[in-house]
Amino acid sequence: MGVNLSAIITAENLLLEDLENKVIAIDAYNAIYQFLSIIRGPDGTPLKDATGRVTSHLTGLLYRNVNLLEAGIKPIYVFDGVPHELKSQTLAERSERRVKAHQEWKEAISEGDIERARCKATQSSRMTNEIAESSRILLTYLGIPVVQAPEEGEAQAAYMASNGEAWAASSQDFDSLLFGAPRLVRNLNISGRRKLPGSRGYKDINIEFIELSKVLEENELQSREQLVDLAILVGTDYNPGIRGIGPKRGLKLIQKHGDLQSALDAISEDIPQAECIQKIFLDSEKIEVSGLEWNEPDRDKIIDYLSRDHGFSKNRVTSALDRLKSKKRDNKSEQSGSQVSLDRWV
Repeated sequence: MGVNLSAIITAENLLLEDLENKVIAIDAYNAIYQFLSIIRGPDGTPLKDATGRVTSHLTGLLYRNVNLLEAGIKPIYVFDGVPHELKSQTLAERSERRVKAHQEWKEAISEGDIERARCKATQSSRMTNEIAESSRILLTYLGIPVVQAPEEGEAQAAYMASNGEAWAASSQDFDSLLFGAPRLVRNLNISGRRKLPGSRGYKDINIEFIELSKVLEENELQSREQLVDLAILVGTDYNPGIRGIGPKRGLKLIQKHGDLQSALDAISEDIPQAECIQKIFLDSEKIEVSGLEWNEPDRDKIIDYLSRDHGFSKNRVTSALDRLKSKKRDNKSEQSGSQVSLDRWV
C-alpha cells in the first residue's frame, strides 16, 4: 500500500483529456489489483471464465485502456521484478490479511450478508502468475508497451518519468514521489463514481495530479531525501515507522532537525537498517528503456484471446475496439503510420 502522505500533499484534479499526448508509466501491479478489487459481482465474486480463471483484470485492462487510448494518452505498463528482502514482512502481512478477508467473505456469503461479502471480497484480491501473464498478453495485443522492472515496478516507472521517457508515473501510492517521479497521476484507472464500502453512498473519484517540486516547496523541504526521511519516520513497505508519528509530526521533526538520524536522536528512537531503506528509495535498481512503440491493436488476437479463450462477449469486445478505430479515422491527418515512437509523445 505504500506510505500514506495524504495529510501533507495537495493534489490537482484532472480530466482524461488533460493528459492527451502524454506518456504515462503505469505501475502495472497497482492497476491490476485495482481491477481485481473493483470489478466483481454483487456478492464480491470475481468475474471468471468457464474454466474458473479470474477475468476481472482483463475486463479492466481492456475497457480502461480503450478509454486511455481514445483520449490520446500513451500508457506504458511497468511490471514488478523481485521485491527487496526488507519488503518480505509487509508482503507476508498482506497475504495474511487477504486470507482472513477471504474467510470472512465466505462467512458473509453463508449468512446472506451481501454487502459485507462484497466489502470483504475487495480486500481478498491476490496476484497470481497466471493473472500477471494474461495481463501482459492482452496489453501486448492492445499494442501497449510493457516493461519488466528489475525490482519495484513503481521505482522503474518513477525513473522513466524522471529521465523523460515518460511524462508522469501513475500509481495509487505516494511512494512514486519517494522514488523520484517528478509528476504523479493517481486514480487513472479508477476515476468515476464508486460505491463506498459498507454503505449505500457513492463517491466521485477524480484523477489527481501531484508535482514533487510543489510537495517539497509547500512543506518547506529542501530535497527529496528529506521527503524520504519523513516517510521512513511514518513507516513504509520496508519498515514499520515510529509509533505515534504521522505525516504532520514527522514533517515537523524533519523541518526542525534536517535529516532522519538527527530526528531519531532528538526523540531517542532508532530504525534498524534505516540507511538501507533510504538507499531503496534513492538508488534502487532500474533499467534504461528506449525504442518503445505503440502498435495498432491486433483486433483478431484480442477478440480470439478474450472471446474464445476467456468467454467475453464478442460483440462487446468488437464494440470497444471499434471506438479506437473510429478515433483513428478522426485523427488520421495527425498520424503517420501504425507505430508511434516514445519520444514523440513526451
